[in-house]
Amino acid sequence: MELLKQLIAVSRKSCLCKSSADNLISSIHELLPIIDEIKYSGVELPAIRQSQLDRFSEILRGGLELARKVLASSRWNVYKNLQLARKMEKLEKQVERFISGPMQAHILADVHHMRFETVERFDRLEHRLSSMKIGAGGWVEEAVKRMEVEEEACVGILGGVGLDLAKNKVRKMVIGRDDLSVVGIWGIGGSGKTTLANEICKDNQVRSYFNNRILFLTVSQSPDLEQLRAKIWGFITGNEAMGYSNNSFVPPGRLLQIECGTGPRTLVVLDDVWSLSVLEQLIFKLPTYKTLIVSRFKFPASVVNEVYKVEMLSDDESMSLFCHSAFGQKSIPPTANETLVKQIVSECQGLPLALKVIGASLRDQPEMYWVSAMKMLTRGEPICESHENKLFERMAISVDYLKKQVKECFLDLGSFPEDKKIPLDVLINMWVEIHCIDEEDAFAILVELSDKNLLTLVKDARSGDAYSSYYEIYVTQHDVLRDLALHLSNRVDVNERKRLLMPRRDTELPRDWGRNTDRPFNAQIVSVHTGEMREMDWYRMEFPKAEVLILNFASNEYFLPPFIDDMPKLRALIIINYGTTEATLLNFSVFTNLANLRSLWLEKVLVPELSNATAPLRNLRKLSTVLCKVNNSFNPSVLDLPQIFPRLTELVIDHCDDLVRLPVSICKVNSLQSLSITNCHRLSELPTDFGLLKQLQILRLYACPELKVLPPSIGELVGLKYLDISQCVNLRSLPREIGRLASLEKIDMRECSQIVNLPSPAVLSNLKSLHRVICDDEVSGHWKNAKKAIPGLHVQVAEKWYSLDWLKH
Repeated sequence: MELLKQLIAVSRKSCLCKSSADNLISSIHELLPIIDEIKYSGVELPAIRQSQLDRFSEILRGGLELARKVLASSRWNVYKNLQLARKMEKLEKQVERFISGPMQAHILADVHHMRFETVERFDRLEHRLSSMKIGAGGWVEEAVKRMEVEEEACVGILGGVGLDLAKNKVRKMVIGRDDLSVVGIWGIGGSGKTTLANEICKDNQVRSYFNNRILFLTVSQSPDLEQLRAKIWGFITGNEAMGYSNNSFVPPGRLLQIECGTGPRTLVVLDDVWSLSVLEQLIFKLPTYKTLIVSRFKFPASVVNEVYKVEMLSDDESMSLFCHSAFGQKSIPPTANETLVKQIVSECQGLPLALKVIGASLRDQPEMYWVSAMKMLTRGEPICESHENKLFERMAISVDYLKKQVKECFLDLGSFPEDKKIPLDVLINMWVEIHCIDEEDAFAILVELSDKNLLTLVKDARSGDAYSSYYEIYVTQHDVLRDLALHLSNRVDVNERKRLLMPRRDTELPRDWGRNTDRPFNAQIVSVHTGEMREMDWYRMEFPKAEVLILNFASNEYFLPPFIDDMPKLRALIIINYGTTEATLLNFSVFTNLANLRSLWLEKVLVPELSNATAPLRNLRKLSTVLCKVNNSFNPSVLDLPQIFPRLTELVIDHCDDLVRLPVSICKVNSLQSLSITNCHRLSELPTDFGLLKQLQILRLYACPELKVLPPSIGELVGLKYLDISQCVNLRSLPREIGRLASLEKIDMRECSQIVNLPSPAVLSNLKSLHRVICDDEVSGHWKNAKKAIPGLHVQVAEKWYSLDWLKH
């Protein structure tokens, strides 16, 4: 830039040097963007290329000195000016030689590297995408593993003096003071309160003291008190099933004090408690029973006897955590701008969540992004207890640098209730429908948000190992990040918001919705979170642009909103009941107008009876029923599924305990590509014409203990790639016809204790595409014998997994 300025001055002053100066100006104008790109890319070049650039840099510095001499030379000194003119011509030729020689070689080298890396990436991409749906790894599993490693690493980084001191103090309150029945951890959002509470629950001394009787519950801002009380009382009394079905036996009243003798020591951890009135209803004062409260608020000592206040991280801890998120190491690397890094870490003010999220958002970004982030951070007000909302200003930086589509997907996360696990399938379906992206792109966005610490991927304890499908993976989000998504989504007028969301569960719809019903709402996503809703509880609202409707509630009856009739573009409908029993849906007639609906998720409801008179959902591609009562709706004798769902490609039936058999007409749904029937404990048989499903690629029959045989027609599923029969404990054998499944790539048959023999090696040798089998040790030898005839087959012996922890979520 300095040389350019001098050359322009030379061109204006010196006639002898004007031509060379103008040519050099033109060349340097072309070089400047490339030099800037190299400067800010952060890419380390090979030594030979770096040395060439260093030599060229010296040429430019010499040119700068030459230009200064030309400007300093008197116009009357003709001899000196001629000498300087020749030197300018020589400089011009040196620059031209570099541009036409080494620089072209640099470009060719870059193109070669790009081609090689692109081919390599596409090879990896093709492998991952082909395996993603059949649960053989892929982005999401890798991201889950990274998340687990990341959490362990973060705890390791913080596990120095600060965390040990905090653990010792809380441990002393929990197990060292019998006079304290209710103790607490207190600190602002994102300060690491929940991390500390989890570490206490894992502590060997604490686990030994309570003999592993520890219950961890998240309360949140809009809790279902009856359900929480039932879970606590069921855990205390040893009748844990009470917490999931019947709460009529829970003693009434607040701060219950019941003398029932000395029972086993019990610890209940209540995380994310927001109000004293809620807390008082969740404390049971019993001998040998202790409650640990985790909250942003400090409650009276009469309720919470003693409290530990979480301190912010020290400078060294802050630097280590930030560097781990930003650079993948505990210290500042030599290539980083040390002063800039220290300034950014200082602005995070020791808050773990800010350090992790902002660090991850700046990872692999050029220095100009860091400078911009620093300027934005310095404009914010200090983070403190009285300015907790100022945390948003800092956290928003991590969202500002996201690509537009990724940012939109982050903001969509505010559509789901606080402190609830979001089924991965629900989220992916929603993104596919509203953002017009492929499923593969949706997975890539999910992984990017996970890598930037903007969401957390959690594997269900039931999945057991790394070879599960994405149905066992859930998404969670820190409540501060969810509040940030809501904050960013609600900055415009209520009728113009792209996402019309209820931030918390309430007994009625927000009043500002009712005040603005005279105009249409332009929301693309509408999310409602209430208790029981009757017809008169709904406002008359118009949603001409709505594509996703999420209905969250907790009740035994629920009247579907009449405004569904005014959602002509609705593509995804998600209905989730968080109550203890299946809810009856009223006003189901609104489904007759859902011509564009493509995805339907029903959870813990009584699925209305379907018949041939049911209005067809002609564009429905995905239907999921989870924890539902479905038997009446799937009446095999009268139901014609191809007529009702003519384009259905994916059907999920999970934890529907009244499903005994599938309707025969399911075999005629020619469009079906994925069928998942899991945890249906009464399913006893599959239709004999099952082989008619020629398009079926994925068949999951996980944990169906009453299923004894697979129909021989399964051999006609010529497109089948993945078969999961794990935990079908009464399944006696694999049919001989399985050898006809030439496209089959993976079989999961762990915990199928009745299957001790396989079809003959001659039959199995026809499974040319099979590359992975997961099975128990007892049958693994048979599969290993088949490896001689099936090249590339890998036999995975599954580990035993016994856990009921998933019941607590």
